[in-house]
Amino acid sequence: MAAKTHRTAAHPAVLRTRALNRATLERQLLLRRSPMSAKDAVAHLIGLQAQNTRPPYFQLYARLADFDPAELSALMESREVVRIVTLRSTLHTHTADDALTLRPLVQAACERELKNFRRGLEGVDLDRLAGLAEELVVERPRPVRELRDELLTHWPDADPLALTVAARCLLPLVQVTPRGLWGRSGQVALTTVEHWLGRPAEPAPAPDATVLRYLGAFGPASVMDFQSWAGLTRTKEVFERLRPRLLTFRDERGVELFDLPDAPRPDPGTPAPPRFLPEFDNVLLGHADRTRVIPAVNKGRNGVGNQAYGSVLIDGFFDAVWRVEREGGAATLTVQPLRSLARDERAEITEEAARMLAVMTDATDHDVRFGTFLDYGD
Repeated sequence: MAAKTHRTAAHPAVLRTRALNRATLERQLLLRRSPMSAKDAVAHLIGLQAQNTRPPYFQLYARLADFDPAELSALMESREVVRIVTLRSTLHTHTADDALTLRPLVQAACERELKNFRRGLEGVDLDRLAGLAEELVVERPRPVRELRDELLTHWPDADPLALTVAARCLLPLVQVTPRGLWGRSGQVALTTVEHWLGRPAEPAPAPDATVLRYLGAFGPASVMDFQSWAGLTRTKEVFERLRPRLLTFRDERGVELFDLPDAPRPDPGTPAPPRFLPEFDNVLLGHADRTRVIPAVNKGRNGVGNQAYGSVLIDGFFDAVWRVEREGGAATLTVQPLRSLARDERAEITEEAARMLAVMTDATDHDVRFGTFLDYGD
């Protein structure tokens, strides 16, 4: 049953945290696994966070019925999806079409990252650097170290890391396969997205269509939510332009939320099965206010220092962390709850964990345990 969300222009309905949670999970394909293809899911989700190579596969496993990691791997090999820096100046797995349009949209945001490396780029002509880097990676995909060393011959006094960051920020570089393929490994090697796909990037689009897609995958959401997700600024006027086509609500803090009129907003009591998410999953990073998925008491608890771990959604909220350890043909998955769990919750988590190990590892022996492996120093 859909949640009642009647409103007037003067008094928009209030969406409480559980209502926002269920709406977001439904659009993120996390209330029930979807039959859609991996490619369609990557497009619907507007990309998959991909700092590491394995998380995109686990993101799709949590969302798709009968997902086979080989499906996404084949899409990467056929260049239908690519790994490229886009949203928040972060590496994502995108469809080829999105890679060619989203990168121009966020190009200015990517270039803003260079402000953090100004001292290391003193005396560097950035236009010349971009031209030289493009020549090098179009000639053939270049490992990061090789690209860095070539650039150092032109600017020997520059910071080596700053030079490679500048190339990544200035140019739409993709990580070419075999990097990112399932069950295979490979060093990072870079070329331009246009060269890899054999077609030019699109001109930077107006953000309107991306806002609508974002609401379809992450809504209801505020202007700040969209800006936090995209890494863009000054988009309030876009929402104002779209306002006649959208519904508006308020959250419990009074923040205005926008949404598509026909988007699903399930009843807050809709059951939410446990889901194992990898580090940096989309749903954990898609909003400025993340309390719709991450209880305030658990903020920052999906890792310690620079080490991030997987997150478990329990009744729709982040309430446990997980990791897998391998020894020979055995895989042990440990779940560390962040609150007391009922017996039926433990049973559902164990069942979901066992299914994931069977699909997402080649281990012949599986063990699911509840225990402690993170010390938060509380």
